[in-house]
Amino acid sequence: MKSPITLLSIAILLSGCSNNSESLSSPDGDLELSFTLTSQGEPSYSAKYKGKPIVNPSLMGFEMKDGENLTDGFHIDSISQSVINEIWAPVWGENDSIVNNCRQMTVYLSRGSIKMDIEFRVFDDGFGFRYIFPEQATKHFTITDEKTQIAMTGDHMAWWIPGDYDTQEYEYTCSRLSEIRSHADDGFMSNVSQYRFSPTGVQTALMLKTDDGLYLNLHEAALVDFPAMHLDLNDSTMVFKSHLTPGPDGTMATFDTPFKTPWRTVTVGENATDILASDLTLNLNDPCALDDVSWIHPTKYMGVWWEMITGVSSWNYTDAENFDLATFDYSKAQPNGRHGANNEKVRRYIDFAAANGFDQLLVEGWNIGWEDWFGKEKDYVFDFITPYPDFDIKALNEYEHSKGIKLMMHHETSAAVDNYDRHMDRAYDLMNKYGYDAVKSGYVGNIIPRGEHHYSQKQVRHYLNAVKKAAEKHIMVNAHEAVRPTGLCRTYPNLIGNESAMGQEFREMSPKHVTILPFTRLKGGPMDFTPGIFKMDIASFAPDSQNKRATIANQLALYVTMYSPLQMAADMPEHYTAYRDAFQFIKDVPVDWKKSIYLDAEPGEYIVAARLDKNSDDWYIGGVTNDEARDYTLAFDFLPAGKKYMATIYSDASDADCFDNPEKYKISEMQVNSDTSTTIHMARGGGFAISLTPEVE
Repeated sequence: MKSPITLLSIAILLSGCSNNSESLSSPDGDLELSFTLTSQGEPSYSAKYKGKPIVNPSLMGFEMKDGENLTDGFHIDSISQSVINEIWAPVWGENDSIVNNCRQMTVYLSRGSIKMDIEFRVFDDGFGFRYIFPEQATKHFTITDEKTQIAMTGDHMAWWIPGDYDTQEYEYTCSRLSEIRSHADDGFMSNVSQYRFSPTGVQTALMLKTDDGLYLNLHEAALVDFPAMHLDLNDSTMVFKSHLTPGPDGTMATFDTPFKTPWRTVTVGENATDILASDLTLNLNDPCALDDVSWIHPTKYMGVWWEMITGVSSWNYTDAENFDLATFDYSKAQPNGRHGANNEKVRRYIDFAAANGFDQLLVEGWNIGWEDWFGKEKDYVFDFITPYPDFDIKALNEYEHSKGIKLMMHHETSAAVDNYDRHMDRAYDLMNKYGYDAVKSGYVGNIIPRGEHHYSQKQVRHYLNAVKKAAEKHIMVNAHEAVRPTGLCRTYPNLIGNESAMGQEFREMSPKHVTILPFTRLKGGPMDFTPGIFKMDIASFAPDSQNKRATIANQLALYVTMYSPLQMAADMPEHYTAYRDAFQFIKDVPVDWKKSIYLDAEPGEYIVAARLDKNSDDWYIGGVTNDEARDYTLAFDFLPAGKKYMATIYSDASDADCFDNPEKYKISEMQVNSDTSTTIHMARGGGFAISLTPEVE
């Protein structure tokens, strides 16, 4: 599918190899990247922003198995430079058009018979580079280590999570870079899996702030057929080195030429909002690979899910002991009475979702095998096609279609990816048969076969293959526990969501978590965070569960501050019925946008964002804060001049508090225009949400 809005100009300059250095500036001239080949033939780069270093000289290259190490001894054959200037239209997104304007440089290197090119792209808000191995005499490469460095210029503040190969489900720590090791020594990382690679390793996207107030973000883009990159820090030199997730034999990656690695990226901004607004990651991904995208659509959904998360009901149909799926007869089993995915309950959820304008209903625990899963680490648990006796898949699909909505499929793979691969075609075919067009896949647990990791090359390949195969069958994918996103939703827009971070089901997470995720995890793509929890006193209906640390106004704001084209109203129908006036915002807020503006932000403290509906002239605003209450003065100067709007404001009550009084809010209205400003109270763990409807003149 080609973008309907395109302006592309390319100018190519070929230079000789007499000089061992070359520079490349951003279109506005503020950012300058320099490439140097040292006297030992080592590739190196550095970067300055407005004349001040942001990345000190950093070495590049790879260590190879049973062969030459691609770190030195290189010769520059030639260098080419070009300009990319285009506007492209995403299938869905924060904006209906995106400017891709950068300057590009490719350095063509050789080391004997080995050829390795390095491609740089420099934007106004950052840069990226990747390694290109053209077709050559050496066909096969095995990488044992990537030596790419990102040398910091100081002991920056960092918002980070530890370098775990298998999960991102951590709260973020804010510390100096030099303090990462001390947090490890204090036992912070004691819950990192046994496969952790380093007590000074962190995951990307990594958010940084320099002492002179510059914001940096380190990540990767277009992760295809390669292991995910973590960052090891030398805390005496402040130099990061890339660290790839290994395979079972300890090697990092294998590939045949021609081959391109993912991009290594550095985003820069003078304000925190510059990082939030950056499209650098998306722009470094290839254009949409699908010819037909008419079937892809942003989706607002509900689910038979939260009641399982809180322990009200179960995924299991029976509590049978000594369970063996191969011999178990469900027709003779005694139901446990707590199974959530039963016909009666699903119909009730369908009725509520349809009556309130939702598109789909997720149902987890519909298929046999849940009794044989958790903690057993078996290759074969689920077949993804056989429902429990109390889930009539045909009748329920007919019922929900009659109501004008669809069911959303759930595939928990139990991290047995080979088993999922074996069953994927039949599972997707079942979805086509019954009209499902979206699947939530899960990869909970240690990857089977053992020795593989969630972020290894094999698994990265699997996740994308699942998306490609889904696209062939017109299915949208929302993958949980998969590798963190790197902008591939541009190329495959049916990748409509991911989890890949600590989400809402972790009820006791710090309120600051939602003020950090947009700076980190969401820089690679949208997150299925599952907002919209209204009943925070969870222990009142699920005695063994933990209470939620947020206010209702905070939960409303997340629909604006945490972008996703796939948004869930995660709570149960009865809780929305109890707060129907606040629920109105969830019903109204869109999931696809014409324009997005980040009005104000500071990582770990607060975020305020405004978005214009793609299908109307309505604006929506959301603001969230950490565990500090604040009174925020909101200016409406982003609105078109001379136009009046009616603002409906959902805010924390004066006595609201995420710890002591989380369900208190107030709703007010006022007329506003571009000259209006107002002060809004945000409680601890609170926020505000606003809908703006233009008044008819």
